[in-house]
Amino acid sequence: MTAVSPDLDRRFRDAAASENLLDVAYDLVDTPIGTLLVAATDRGLCRISFDPEPDRMTEELAHAFGARVLRAAGPIEPVRRQLDEYFEGRRKQFELPVDLRPAAPFSRDVLRRLARVPHGEVTTYGALARAAGRPQAARAVGTVMNRNPIPIVLPCHRVIGANGSLVGYGGGLERKERLLKLEGALDNTIL
Repeated sequence: MTAVSPDLDRRFRDAAASENLLDVAYDLVDTPIGTLLVAATDRGLCRISFDPEPDRMTEELAHAFGARVLRAAGPIEPVRRQLDEYFEGRRKQFELPVDLRPAAPFSRDVLRRLARVPHGEVTTYGALARAAGRPQAARAVGTVMNRNPIPIVLPCHRVIGANGSLVGYGGGLERKERLLKLEGALDNTIL
């Protein structure tokens, strides 16, 4: 069997994406905090993963959005560009549609409220729970943050403990700290 040339493979993937033959397109994006797996549907950004293991992630994406999952850079370019701008300090707000279809209603509500936390500011799990009309649900909000499918864009790194401590982050506390420092939200009182 002959190998497919990289150029032909890339053209096939690009054609599949441009003809809307994919349920999910994904690519790997290099950032200052590591390589991220970024995925999008025709409705919007659906995943940013700190664990860029395509085999495992494509199974999850196929289960959540449909079996036609393929690595294709084209649909990811707007996300790549905005992430680059964010990490260069030129972007304070993402302008990307998101696809949260697999999330439960409470999770979608909390994630939408999370998206409103301004760049350079922090909030607490309890404050998000109160904003969602469930003041006793701080732990449930913590679970939503832990399972956030689109970190950075949906800025769960901006959520801290009630006492001002950095707690929990799917990408690890070191990344959370770096993101908060990048945004100027981390001072000596939050350590």
